[in-house]
Amino acid sequence: MLTLFKSKPLLAEQEQQWLVDTFIWAAENFDLDFFTKHSQVILPTVEFFPDSVSSIEEMASKVFARVKQYAGMNEWPVTLVAPQQLQPQVFPHFEFSQHLRGEECHLIVPASHTINVSFNPNQINQPQDLVASFAGTLATILIHHVGVLPPGGKEYLPQATDALACFLGFGVMMSNTVYQFKGGCGSCYNPYANREASLSETHTVFMHALVSYFKNDKRSKQHLKPHLRGQFKKAQKEIKALVNNSANPLLLAYMPN
Repeated sequence: MLTLFKSKPLLAEQEQQWLVDTFIWAAENFDLDFFTKHSQVILPTVEFFPDSVSSIEEMASKVFARVKQYAGMNEWPVTLVAPQQLQPQVFPHFEFSQHLRGEECHLIVPASHTINVSFNPNQINQPQDLVASFAGTLATILIHHVGVLPPGGKEYLPQATDALACFLGFGVMMSNTVYQFKGGCGSCYNPYANREASLSETHTVFMHALVSYFKNDKRSKQHLKPHLRGQFKKAQKEIKALVNNSANPLLLAYMPN
């Protein structure tokens, strides 16, 4: 009789396991040392984005610089250009020192050219979408450079890119921008401003909760959209139980005290 009152898991077991395996893939391939010592859960606040701007271009530039900094990729030759300047390009070969991200990350051999990325001008009035889009772009560059496929293989690359953007610390913005409510005023809704999400809201929130667990995050819940906070809380409980029952040495080694 008691099973009648058990709550349904947030995700199917197979889906949950893929997200856990993808977190482990991210930790093993994208500088666990930086994640452990320096990664933060980035919030959509003045604390993290304090810059004053006076133009679309300046806003895009300032936000990109912050996202690149928080991702630990300041040393990467990735440059923001205006949309009309973006041209097809070949991904250059990078050779880094021991670390992939952070202040100890250095190019051993100068890259033949920089990677140019751009922005969606429609997102200027939706800064969380702008941040999430930049985070996804940097995650894509990291995956391309490392060249290790995520769990499930090539067909799961889009979903893994979203998950890696959460691993980089941008789970709040990634979760908040999966779906944009159209609202009551059609003229206020701009579909061209929305980022293209590959993970559902629930999957993204779970991944964010997984990162938050290992970063001992106490603040991000209040910055999620109201309807996501219950999912986040539920994910936190499930993740705690999952890690406590796990035999994976990486999960056990980095669980918070």
